[in-house]
Amino acid sequence: MSLSRLYDVGNAFASCLSVAAPVVALLLLAGCGKKEEAAAPPPPPVTVANPTKKVTTDWDEFTGRFDAIEQVQIRARVTGFVTKVAFTDGAVVKAGDLLYEIDPRQYQAAAEQAQGQLDDAKAKVVLAEKELERATTLIKTQAISENIVDQRSQAIAAAQAATLQAEGALKQAQLNVEYTKVVAPIAGRVSRHLVTVGNLVQGSESGATLLTSIVSLSPIYVYFDTDEATYVRNSKLWFEGKRPSSRDTPNPVQITLVGETKPSHEGKMDFLDNRLDVGTGTLRGRAIVDNKDLSILPGQFARVRVIASGEYEALLIPDAAVANDQSRKIVMVVKADDTVEARPVTLGPLDGGLRVIREGLKPDDRVIVDGIQRARVGAKVAPKMAAATPAPAAGTKP
Repeated sequence: MSLSRLYDVGNAFASCLSVAAPVVALLLLAGCGKKEEAAAPPPPPVTVANPTKKVTTDWDEFTGRFDAIEQVQIRARVTGFVTKVAFTDGAVVKAGDLLYEIDPRQYQAAAEQAQGQLDDAKAKVVLAEKELERATTLIKTQAISENIVDQRSQAIAAAQAATLQAEGALKQAQLNVEYTKVVAPIAGRVSRHLVTVGNLVQGSESGATLLTSIVSLSPIYVYFDTDEATYVRNSKLWFEGKRPSSRDTPNPVQITLVGETKPSHEGKMDFLDNRLDVGTGTLRGRAIVDNKDLSILPGQFARVRVIASGEYEALLIPDAAVANDQSRKIVMVVKADDTVEARPVTLGPLDGGLRVIREGLKPDDRVIVDGIQRARVGAKVAPKMAAATPAPAAGTKP
């Protein structure tokens, strides 16, 4: 092909390109301007449940301290040398168990002497009675005067009085012998021994030697202080007939020990003081608690729960369903159109792991109990009813 022919073909091809380029550009622009619409995300799934209806009771909670019902300081009652320590420090003892022995020999000797004096006094009584009997016979024949009869009657009275004195001395001597064996007056846990074998102990009333101490363990007291506002509220409920008074009714209490998350012991109210402490503005209360396993010691702290109302029907929801909105407590409620509403509520105490709702909910409200972090006020959700669970029975421990 000639050079001129090639030149003509090239020009023609360039002309075609110049005509096609705008068309391609328009097509590209048209394709770029066409946006594909994004699909809307589905509503987030949440789990909802209706409030649980239950007959419940409110409780007040206080800090308490345990104390023994009985506590005794064991002291020597006679003077002497300790010959035996018969207990293990810190052991549990029964009433009547031997704790100490004190050398009894001097007291046994005194008891024998007192016994001899009693026997002598009794013999004198017998002799005086016989002499009076003879005098009574002789007076009938006027062989003796009435003065002699009177003297012999007085001799009987003196002999009888001496007998009583001798009997008292013997009893005292026998008691001293008994006191040389120091026994536990109550059942409980004994402390350490404060006197060892060989030491002289004093038994005088003013300076008796302290040997050890014992505290009872079961049952046990727990003391706590009620603030004045709680006392006034409970008194008002009692006047209205809505709560029994702990003064005349053994109201139930629940005890949570240190380190526990729920009550492990139960008891009943036993005492309320007759006045408020003017320094603290509190009223001292006391409950008695079973301690059959002897796990509680006097001096321990505990959380004490005392009933604060009579039984009433309440609405309860899981405590995790309650959220904070600044100073308010709210729950997320799914309305009929599946949109979310933030509902302010008034809370009550926990009961059986559920939170009492005093105001703000109705029995048919659908409360979000799971997935609350995915819910937005006013937005739609995909609610799913939670599996029905039976309400805790009244009086169930939380």
